[in-house]
Amino acid sequence: MSESLHTDTPNPDMPIRIVRITTRLNITGPAVQAVLLTAKMRDHGYETLLVAGSVPPEETEILDQARTYNVDTHFIPSMERTVNPIVLFSVLRQLIDIMRTYQPHIVHTHTTTAGFLGRVAARIAGVPVSVHTLHVYPFRGYYSRVTTSIFIWIERLGARLSDSIITLSEGLRRQMTEKYPITRKQRITVLPLGLDLTSYLQMGRYRGAFREEYNIPADAPLIGIIGQLIPVKNHALFLEAAQQVKQAVPDAHFVIIGDGFLKPALQERIQTLGLEDAVTFTGWIGNVARAYCDIDMIVNCSLNEGTPLPLIEGLAAGCPVVATEVGGIPELLDGGRLGALVPPNDPDALSAAIVQTLATDYDPKPAQEAMINRYGIDRLTQDLDSLYRGLLTKKHVTLTQPPQD
Repeated sequence: MSESLHTDTPNPDMPIRIVRITTRLNITGPAVQAVLLTAKMRDHGYETLLVAGSVPPEETEILDQARTYNVDTHFIPSMERTVNPIVLFSVLRQLIDIMRTYQPHIVHTHTTTAGFLGRVAARIAGVPVSVHTLHVYPFRGYYSRVTTSIFIWIERLGARLSDSIITLSEGLRRQMTEKYPITRKQRITVLPLGLDLTSYLQMGRYRGAFREEYNIPADAPLIGIIGQLIPVKNHALFLEAAQQVKQAVPDAHFVIIGDGFLKPALQERIQTLGLEDAVTFTGWIGNVARAYCDIDMIVNCSLNEGTPLPLIEGLAAGCPVVATEVGGIPELLDGGRLGALVPPNDPDALSAAIVQTLATDYDPKPAQEAMINRYGIDRLTQDLDSLYRGLLTKKHVTLTQPPQD
């Protein structure tokens, strides 16, 4: 039997146990965030069990990154995207069993599937505190109208099971309370993304190794886009703008870092636009930091975004950025102070902004300072520690010693 410590204030000497759940450990913001928080919250007196589904073959996993941070993961393979009710019920049962065995004080979920199932399991298992992070603007550009309506209903139900919902930007909080009323504003906490930006801040510029590996001319203006090759990322717009940029900057080259089911269609579009010699696909690369050394500009032309990692990493590495004015991007770029903003689906505006940015002397320091101050992992862990302990105190949680084997 575990020994209990009755207190209205969490004991700083008593480890607080968390079950952190994300749908899968692929190269996306939620997965990277889940791994980082699992590792970094140790410094604040937390023990975390990370739970995730399997990564499908067409996506790239981040298990090496998890091992780098000494993070072990409990896998529930069937939690990877599914709508099969029987499978979902099986996942739910497994999550309940994990929580009853581990006896966490807090369950913190990330992504839609993990978020809903994790919060239901936490309520059934009697976990004292349930927190959910909404990483993206999920109600535009990602799914069909019917699917979007289902997700809105799921998020509303999930909100009732949450002690706090975290959004990564004030804009997303407004959307959650005004445009798509998911829950009350008082229940939403805005905590910007937290990343380990040290390597990006310390890297040099124009080392040449990335260009050499992919046979990209050393002196060519290099414009890059990083992300999954899926419709919401709108790589087709990137290619349309690239054709126009080539007319003004003939030696410009474009690199697409990422992979996905749209690759064949994009390759066909490149041929149609006559860009075969000007565009390079790299697929996912293990150390994307080295790409930032050689890229002259990062572009994001998504139809919708939360807080895109490549823009934060690129700015921290000293790259100027051009991005569509959607989702959380305007807040990330200070309304255009830290990078050029253009309307979505406007190739003329995007190409003009790229050409202008290439022709402008760029001072990276303001953006670098903003990125480390707003999006450094240390800032996020301190904010989360305050949130967690405040919720535990508010609910008069009884902390217990870790369960004995």
